[in-house]
Amino acid sequence: MAGRAAEPHVIWARPERSGRGPRPAYSRADIAAAAVRIADAEGLDGVSMRRVAAELGCGTMSLYNYVPRKEDLHELMADAVAGEHELWEPSGDWRADMLRVAHQTRDLMHRHPWLPRLMSPVYGFSPNALRYLEHCLACLDPLPGPQGAKMELIAMLNGIVTTYVSNELATAERTRSLPWSQDQENAVRIAYLQSRIATGEYPRMARAFMEDAGPIDLEAVFERALTRVLDGFDPDR
Repeated sequence: MAGRAAEPHVIWARPERSGRGPRPAYSRADIAAAAVRIADAEGLDGVSMRRVAAELGCGTMSLYNYVPRKEDLHELMADAVAGEHELWEPSGDWRADMLRVAHQTRDLMHRHPWLPRLMSPVYGFSPNALRYLEHCLACLDPLPGPQGAKMELIAMLNGIVTTYVSNELATAERTRSLPWSQDQENAVRIAYLQSRIATGEYPRMARAFMEDAGPIDLEAVFERALTRVLDGFDPDR
C-alpha cells in the first residue's frame, strides 16, 4: 500500500526527498504550509495526501516521494505550527515565563483549532518542537531541581492548555450547530439543575452552589489551574 512503511521511521532522519531524479520541486516547509492551510480552512479531516497534492499542483504519488505516509504529514504540520512559538530571552522569573508560554500556546491552538488533535508525545521531538522545549527549559533555569521534573512541568502545563482549549472549541462548535443561543441553553440547564438541588438529595452540591451561585469565570479557572501546577513545583510554596 502506498505510503505505508513496513518499519517505523522518523521523518526528520530521512532526506527531504527519496529516490533519484531532478532537484525536488517542493520542500517539507512547502508541503507543511499547504497542509496547514487546508486544516485551518477545512479541519484536520480535510487533510489528505490527495488534497495536499492538489494544493501544491502535483500528483498524489509524487507527494509520497517527499512524505511516505499520512502520519508524517501530520508530523510536518505539528512542527510547522510549533515554529510559530515566540522564543524570547528568559526574564529570570520562571513562573511569569511559563505563564506566558501557556497563554501563547492557548492562542496558537485557537489559531489552528485542529492542533489539539495532534498534541502527542510522538510529535514532540521535531526540530521546532525541540527548539520550543529548549526555550521552556531555559525559562526554567532559575527553578532548582532535575531537568526531568522540569519536563514534567512543561508537559502538565501543555496538558492543561490542550484540555482547556479542546473544551472551548467543542463548546463553540456545538453552539454553532444549535438553533438557540448558548445563554438560552445555559438558562434551561441551570433551571433544571436547581430543581434537582432543591430536592435535598444533593446536600454537598447545594452547599457548593450556596458558596458560589454566580456564573463560572472560565478565565479565572484557567489561571488557577496553571497557577496550581506551578505551585506544585515551586520550592518556595
